[in-house]
Amino acid sequence: MTNKLSEVLNYFKLVLLIGRSLVSLRHLFKNRYVLFNNGQIWNDSPTCGNNYVTNVIVKNKKIKLTRVQKISVSNGNSDEWDVSTLTALLLFIGRPKTLSTSEIQQLDQEDKLLEQLRDIRNKVTHSPKKSVDDVQFNQLWTDLAAILIAFGDVNTELEKQKDDSVFESPKQPVNEENMKDALRLNSLGTQAHKDGKYSEAVTFFTKATILPDVSNHDRATFYSNMAASRLALHEQQKASFIKFESLDAKDERYLALQDAKQARNLWPTWWKVHFRVGKVRAALDEHKKAINSLERAFALDHTKNEIQEALDESRIILSRQSPPKYLDSTEFTKAIPEILNELQRKFGTDPEMVRKYHSLIEKIDSSRADVLKGHKYALGDIDVKQDYEQAAKYFAKAVDQGNAEGMYNLARLTDYGLGVKKDHNLALKLLEQAAAQPPQNPICEQFPNVGVAESEHALGVRYFEGIAVRKDLSVAFYWYQRATDHGSAMAANNLGSMYLDGLAVDRDLEKAEELFVLGARRGDPLAMMTLAELLLSKNNFQMAKIWYDRACESGNVVAQEKRDQFAEQIEKRQQLINESSGDELKAVYLLEYLIGLFQAKHAPSVLSDHSYIKDYKMLSEHANRGSITAKQLCDAVGHFTHALNILLSFERLTEGQEDIFVHELAQCYRIENIVAQIPCQLHKRVSEVVDRVLYRCTKESNSVASQLDEDVRVCYVTLHINSYELIDEFLPLCKQKYPKSIYFFLTSGAVNGFLRRPEVGLYNINNGLEIEPDNCELLYHKAVLLRHLGRDIHEAITAYQKFLSVAPKDHRKVPEVYYEMAICYMLGYTPDLAIDRMMKLYMEGKQAEKLQLPCFLPYKSENIAYLKPMLDMEFIQNIRSVPDNNRKQHLTDPHRVEIIKKHREWEGKALQEKHISGYTVHSFTRKPRVKQQTAKSLIGLNPITLREIDPRKDQVYNGYVLSVTIIEKTYSWIPSIHLVIEDENFDCERMLVYGFPKKQGEYLISELYTIGSKMHIINPYLRIGANDMKPTIRVDEFSSIVMQNESERILNMCRYCCEANASKTCSRCQQAQYCSKECQIMDWKLYKHKLICQTK
Repeated sequence: MTNKLSEVLNYFKLVLLIGRSLVSLRHLFKNRYVLFNNGQIWNDSPTCGNNYVTNVIVKNKKIKLTRVQKISVSNGNSDEWDVSTLTALLLFIGRPKTLSTSEIQQLDQEDKLLEQLRDIRNKVTHSPKKSVDDVQFNQLWTDLAAILIAFGDVNTELEKQKDDSVFESPKQPVNEENMKDALRLNSLGTQAHKDGKYSEAVTFFTKATILPDVSNHDRATFYSNMAASRLALHEQQKASFIKFESLDAKDERYLALQDAKQARNLWPTWWKVHFRVGKVRAALDEHKKAINSLERAFALDHTKNEIQEALDESRIILSRQSPPKYLDSTEFTKAIPEILNELQRKFGTDPEMVRKYHSLIEKIDSSRADVLKGHKYALGDIDVKQDYEQAAKYFAKAVDQGNAEGMYNLARLTDYGLGVKKDHNLALKLLEQAAAQPPQNPICEQFPNVGVAESEHALGVRYFEGIAVRKDLSVAFYWYQRATDHGSAMAANNLGSMYLDGLAVDRDLEKAEELFVLGARRGDPLAMMTLAELLLSKNNFQMAKIWYDRACESGNVVAQEKRDQFAEQIEKRQQLINESSGDELKAVYLLEYLIGLFQAKHAPSVLSDHSYIKDYKMLSEHANRGSITAKQLCDAVGHFTHALNILLSFERLTEGQEDIFVHELAQCYRIENIVAQIPCQLHKRVSEVVDRVLYRCTKESNSVASQLDEDVRVCYVTLHINSYELIDEFLPLCKQKYPKSIYFFLTSGAVNGFLRRPEVGLYNINNGLEIEPDNCELLYHKAVLLRHLGRDIHEAITAYQKFLSVAPKDHRKVPEVYYEMAICYMLGYTPDLAIDRMMKLYMEGKQAEKLQLPCFLPYKSENIAYLKPMLDMEFIQNIRSVPDNNRKQHLTDPHRVEIIKKHREWEGKALQEKHISGYTVHSFTRKPRVKQQTAKSLIGLNPITLREIDPRKDQVYNGYVLSVTIIEKTYSWIPSIHLVIEDENFDCERMLVYGFPKKQGEYLISELYTIGSKMHIINPYLRIGANDMKPTIRVDEFSSIVMQNESERILNMCRYCCEANASKTCSRCQQAQYCSKECQIMDWKLYKHKLICQTK
């Protein structure tokens, strides 16, 4: 311990000193118990504890104990109670009225000392630094010592605690025979743990701990190991679907906590005991306490990666579980009047008009009225005091009426236990119920159904982080995608991150950037910062700075803290470009490109929009022509189709139907698991069926192997393939029960590869190859693991060659094997020896792609990204550059798609109004917050583009001119002319024109504001919609529009790609023109041309 920083030692000395108070506090509690209970004695028995919890603690709302603390009290053994538990009991237990004056005075005096002790304890314990300087240490020590002495401790004994020797193992008699026996038992326990026999491990460790005359540090090790085995045993029981209705004294997590604490008491300055306590706290869902213990471990040894990883995980989960600020009564909150005033300041929304609007809504929609009342109580209003209990009641009333917003808000309150009992499972059901509602408001269809997208995003977070559900990235992706489609900014950012890191989907940087732009435009501060960093890496300095500034202005704390560093990065990068030659820049860009590839956080790509069921006819034809691969896929499709038919044909399955379903699904997985693309809306039901069958098999035949048991285990590991640790713990028993099933060895090899344990993975693959030496999947994974080991590249190449010798030529991994062999040469040989072989293998891979089945084309391989820089010098030149104006790239931009679809929905209704008698479209507008000024000419105005205009800020850009092209047709002009405009960067936005003479409306939309026409907008006004909060370029001064010369107009513009001289015309409406059949198909599919396609 001599190499530890003195400030860290100071911290742990204070912790030990606080721990000394336990003896005095227990004595004080027992004395008060006698005093308050007519002479009854606390005998540390469970009977005494249970009676106390039932008759005192449950009835006293002032006593706030955690589940673990309640169990420790109910056990009755006061030696298990910590300082926090004892101070809570002593300070808040009600006093009998029969006390004398002197007794009351004595209690008051003791309570003052207890409050001081509690405050010091909280200050020390919750210090994130876990270090105390000498000045603060001396002050805290003095204050603590005074309290302890007042409770009966001895000053001379306390002074001894200041010496560093308190951290040394105390001198104690050690029995060598017992020590030898204890170490033997510890070794047996460790081996049992490795073998997955956790119950046996606990038995061995228990025997080691009870042997007398063993050193404290060794005993601490045994207790720490026992805590780890208990945690693993709990996870094993959970995987076997043993039900845990509630935490009790027999729960392995509770027992693990007692073991970990015992280890900590025996060796308080060993990092691992604090780490162990933290891991147990995390398993108990006490992440705040987990973080505290893990921070202690980190202070003692900051080199351990496992501490940092556990800290990160608990911090993430805690941040996800923490309520928004308005739901936390202990933090600063914004009441409704403050929120309305802020809306007025930002967007010009009149608070009184909002209240009148709410009053109107209450009259026509009773469920919405309940939601509004719920918000009033959740937030507080002029005439309403904040009251979560009342808020929950009103949200519950809205839930009963099918209101999605009520469901979402009640779920949030339930998640955090505000006004209702905390219940993550009930919150999950409420979120699922809300997500099942229609995305559009059932009364006002032009508005979103509030609560749907929010719930979908919340479900995505739950499945991504594993909060109250099993972690499943594929399901998280599904919910993020749905929430993004329904307008969620945060979901767009999270979805972009999954594409950026290749989590459950193929890595796609263009798609990631597209989603970050969408999330940033919708107002997510994190998306703004991520987008800025992405743009910086592409040398788009102007937009990188703009978006970073917007992130800071939107309240992104991390961006604000790193603002200066980001500015320095831009400056350094600009300087690098200015001072470097072309070849030097290529080298820099190549290095950054490769670093980016290696930094991606890949997970198995389990999502695909490809349906192999639809390919069955094609696969059958290829199978009939002799394709082994196609024959296997046909067989897999047959089993999967049978399984799906069972699931879809019956609302509830019998046990027999469940067994058949599991068998068919398992057969599909064994033959080719990529075929089983389970629709995400069915994923939960499939998991529930598999869970039930697994529970039945585990319960009915724990030690008996059966086909059904093997099948359901195959399904279970495949469905949860992204939960590496879970599956890694689940597989040993599978391999033990079914030693001839190669699927379990194959899966174990793959999972250990993702866990960065290639040697363990290779061991499992080799075991599988002993059963089936020519299995293609096993051979492929063996080669991959050998390559990752990197010890003998030649051995990896030999393994790849073995795969090629047995695999069918159209096997989907054949091209990939050629590319991976090329990488082996790149990593293991000098360039002069490797380059020719790499090129040959690269070309062989390209030839092998031509033999692939149509369902695998175009062929996807991430390894090509590593090879191209070596083999294609033209590729290097395009690695880093400011994005050019590529129109094609923008055509599928989600924001563009949303704007065009919304415009066509609106204009489609206008067409119905024109053609259907009595059909009327109702619309209204609100007075803008600011007045738009006009200028007499364009001279002196600065050009501006749509991306330079902040989409979240209601603002007039005085002194600027926006030049755009109209790309959509409009059919109405009441109360405004709706246009869709595109600027020079091919970014687009909706535009509303007011202030024109109404008599000219028809002329303007039919002759002037037509598709292809170009205009300048002077002093453009970005207006945030008062109702939908979406951005629009608004024109109130008609004269601020200056039309460009007719010669600049794009003639015969394609309705999809916006290119000129489109030669094809829609045969139905005879108005929409297209460049090609492909453009027409995309316009119908992506932009929904059907909405405005009317028979002429």
